[in-house]
Amino acid sequence: MALTMELTEGDLTTQPLDAVVNAANAGLLGGGGVDGALHARGGPAILAACRELRATRYPDGLPVGAAVATTAGRLPARWVIHTVGPVYAPGVDQGALLRSCYTESLRVAGELGARTVGFPLISAGAYGWPVPDAVAQALAALRAAPAGPVTLARLVLFGAPTYAVAAAVAAAPPGASAEIPAV
Repeated sequence: MALTMELTEGDLTTQPLDAVVNAANAGLLGGGGVDGALHARGGPAILAACRELRATRYPDGLPVGAAVATTAGRLPARWVIHTVGPVYAPGVDQGALLRSCYTESLRVAGELGARTVGFPLISAGAYGWPVPDAVAQALAALRAAPAGPVTLARLVLFGAPTYAVAAAVAAAPPGASAEIPAV
Protein backbone atom coordinates (compact mmCIF):
# COMPACT_ATOMS: atom_id res chain seq x y z
CA MET A 1 0.00 0.00 0.00
CA ALA A 2 1.17 3.56 -0.67
CA LEU A 3 2.66 5.55 2.19
CA THR A 4 0.70 8.63 3.22
CA MET A 5 2.76 11.39 4.84
CA GLU A 6 1.49 13.97 7.29
CA LEU A 7 3.12 16.93 8.97
CA THR A 8 1.76 17.99 12.32
CA GLU A 9 2.84 20.30 15.11
CA GLY A 10 2.73 18.53 18.43
CA ASP A 11 4.19 16.27 21.05
CA LEU A 12 5.41 12.90 19.77
CA THR A 13 4.81 11.32 23.19
CA THR A 14 1.05 11.81 22.87
CA GLN A 15 0.57 10.44 19.36
CA PRO A 16 -1.89 7.50 19.17
CA LEU A 17 0.07 5.59 16.53
CA ASP A 18 1.32 2.01 16.28
CA ALA A 19 4.93 3.13 16.68
CA VAL A 20 6.89 6.30 17.39
CA VAL A 21 10.50 6.85 16.44
CA ASN A 22 13.01 8.00 19.02
CA ALA A 23 15.92 10.21 17.98
CA ALA A 24 18.17 8.28 20.34
CA ASN A 25 21.84 8.48 21.17
CA ALA A 26 24.05 5.47 20.45
CA GLY A 27 24.00 4.43 24.11
CA LEU A 28 20.22 3.84 24.02
CA LEU A 29 19.96 4.73 27.69
CA GLY A 30 18.00 7.96 27.47
CA GLY A 31 19.06 11.53 26.97
CA GLY A 32 17.58 14.93 26.28
CA GLY A 33 15.07 16.21 23.77
CA VAL A 34 12.65 13.72 22.27
CA ASP A 35 14.73 10.85 23.69
CA GLY A 36 14.30 12.09 27.25
CA ALA A 37 10.62 12.89 26.69
CA LEU A 38 9.80 9.41 25.36
CA HIS A 39 11.67 7.72 28.21
CA ALA A 40 10.01 9.98 30.82
CA ARG A 41 6.46 9.53 29.55
CA GLY A 42 6.88 5.87 28.58
CA GLY A 43 8.29 4.89 31.94
CA PRO A 44 10.94 2.40 33.06
CA ALA A 45 9.92 -0.40 30.67
CA ILE A 46 11.59 1.43 27.77
CA LEU A 47 14.86 1.86 29.64
CA ALA A 48 14.79 -1.77 30.76
CA ALA A 49 14.33 -2.91 27.15
CA CYS A 50 17.15 -0.62 26.01
CA ARG A 51 19.45 -2.00 28.70
CA GLU A 52 18.66 -5.51 27.47
CA LEU A 53 19.56 -4.46 23.90
CA ARG A 54 22.87 -3.02 25.11
CA ALA A 55 23.63 -6.20 27.04
CA THR A 56 22.85 -8.46 24.07
CA ARG A 57 22.63 -7.11 20.50
CA TYR A 58 24.34 -3.73 20.78
CA PRO A 59 27.09 -3.82 23.43
CA ASP A 60 28.93 -1.01 21.60
CA GLY A 61 25.77 1.02 21.03
CA LEU A 62 23.36 1.40 18.13
CA PRO A 63 25.16 2.48 14.93
CA VAL A 64 24.23 5.76 13.24
CA GLY A 65 21.47 5.18 10.68
CA ALA A 66 20.33 1.87 12.19
CA ALA A 67 17.05 1.25 13.99
CA VAL A 68 15.76 -1.13 16.66
CA ALA A 69 12.43 -1.46 18.47
CA THR A 70 11.39 -1.77 22.09
CA THR A 71 8.16 -1.65 23.99
CA ALA A 72 6.56 1.78 24.30
CA GLY A 73 5.80 1.34 27.98
CA ARG A 74 3.05 3.78 29.01
CA LEU A 75 3.04 5.70 25.70
CA PRO A 76 -0.12 5.50 23.57
CA ALA A 77 1.98 3.80 20.87
CA ARG A 78 2.73 0.08 20.98
CA TRP A 79 6.43 0.33 20.08
CA VAL A 80 9.29 2.80 20.19
CA ILE A 81 11.72 2.50 17.30
CA HIS A 82 15.09 3.91 18.31
CA THR A 83 17.42 5.36 15.67
CA VAL A 84 20.63 7.33 15.94
CA GLY A 85 20.98 10.28 13.60
CA PRO A 86 24.29 11.76 12.51
CA VAL A 87 25.72 14.83 14.24
CA TYR A 88 25.69 17.67 11.72
CA ALA A 89 29.11 18.65 10.40
CA PRO A 90 29.20 21.52 7.88
CA GLY A 91 30.81 20.45 4.62
CA VAL A 92 30.43 16.72 5.34
CA ASP A 93 27.72 14.94 3.35
CA GLN A 94 25.90 12.71 5.82
CA GLY A 95 22.50 12.96 4.14
CA ALA A 96 22.44 9.24 3.34
CA LEU A 97 22.93 8.40 7.02
CA LEU A 98 20.12 10.73 8.03
CA ARG A 99 17.77 9.31 5.39
CA SER A 100 18.71 5.81 6.58
CA CYS A 101 17.27 6.65 10.01
CA TYR A 102 13.87 7.07 8.37
CA THR A 103 14.06 4.12 5.98
CA GLU A 104 15.45 1.73 8.61
CA SER A 105 12.74 2.85 11.05
CA LEU A 106 10.09 2.13 8.42
CA ARG A 107 11.65 -1.28 7.78
CA VAL A 108 11.61 -2.17 11.49
CA ALA A 109 8.03 -0.86 11.78
CA GLY A 110 6.97 -3.06 8.88
CA GLU A 111 8.60 -6.11 10.47
CA LEU A 112 6.63 -5.42 13.65
CA GLY A 113 3.37 -5.12 11.72
CA ALA A 114 2.97 -1.41 12.48
CA ARG A 115 0.84 0.51 10.01
CA THR A 116 1.17 4.01 11.49
CA VAL A 117 4.47 5.59 12.55
CA GLY A 118 5.33 8.96 14.07
CA PHE A 119 8.73 10.54 13.49
CA PRO A 120 10.52 13.42 15.18
CA LEU A 121 12.78 15.62 13.06
CA ILE A 122 15.86 13.44 13.52
CA SER A 123 19.21 15.18 14.15
CA ALA A 124 17.66 18.68 14.10
CA GLY A 125 17.87 19.22 17.86
CA ALA A 126 21.03 18.70 19.87
CA TYR A 127 22.77 17.17 16.85
CA GLY A 128 22.59 20.54 15.07
CA TRP A 129 21.22 19.61 11.65
CA PRO A 130 19.69 22.73 10.01
CA VAL A 131 15.91 22.40 10.16
CA PRO A 132 15.18 23.08 6.46
CA ASP A 133 17.61 20.40 5.31
CA ALA A 134 16.54 17.97 8.05
CA VAL A 135 12.96 18.31 6.75
CA ALA A 136 14.10 17.87 3.14
CA GLN A 137 16.07 14.73 4.06
CA ALA A 138 13.12 13.29 5.99
CA LEU A 139 10.68 13.94 3.16
CA ALA A 140 13.08 12.55 0.54
CA ALA A 141 13.49 9.33 2.53
CA LEU A 142 9.77 8.92 3.18
CA ARG A 143 8.79 9.74 -0.42
CA ALA A 144 11.28 7.17 -1.74
CA ALA A 145 10.19 4.43 0.66
CA PRO A 146 8.91 1.33 -1.11
CA ALA A 147 5.32 0.30 -0.55
CA GLY A 148 4.97 -1.86 2.52
CA PRO A 149 2.83 -2.51 5.56
CA VAL A 150 3.29 1.03 6.95
CA THR A 151 0.55 3.21 5.48
CA LEU A 152 1.02 6.44 7.47
CA ALA A 153 4.23 8.29 8.33
CA ARG A 154 3.56 11.34 10.50
CA LEU A 155 6.36 13.87 10.96
CA VAL A 156 5.60 15.38 14.38
CA LEU A 157 7.24 18.80 14.64
CA PHE A 158 7.84 20.40 18.00
CA GLY A 159 6.77 24.05 17.98
CA ALA A 160 5.12 26.39 15.50
CA PRO A 161 8.37 27.76 14.02
CA THR A 162 9.64 24.27 13.15
CA TYR A 163 6.25 23.31 11.74
CA ALA A 164 6.21 26.46 9.56
CA VAL A 165 9.62 25.59 8.11
CA ALA A 166 8.53 21.99 7.47
CA ALA A 167 5.31 23.11 5.76
CA ALA A 168 7.26 25.49 3.50
CA VAL A 169 9.79 22.81 2.55
CA ALA A 170 7.03 20.26 1.92
CA ALA A 171 5.07 22.70 -0.27
CA ALA A 172 8.03 23.55 -2.52
CA PRO A 173 8.30 21.59 -5.77
CA PRO A 174 11.11 19.00 -5.69
CA GLY A 175 14.43 20.66 -6.46
CA ALA A 176 13.01 24.15 -5.97
CA SER A 177 14.06 26.55 -3.28
CA ALA A 178 11.45 27.05 -0.56
CA GLU A 179 10.55 30.36 1.07
CA ILE A 180 11.74 29.39 4.55
CA PRO A 181 10.49 31.22 7.64
CA ALA A 182 13.08 31.88 10.34
CA VAL A 183 13.21 29.32 13.14
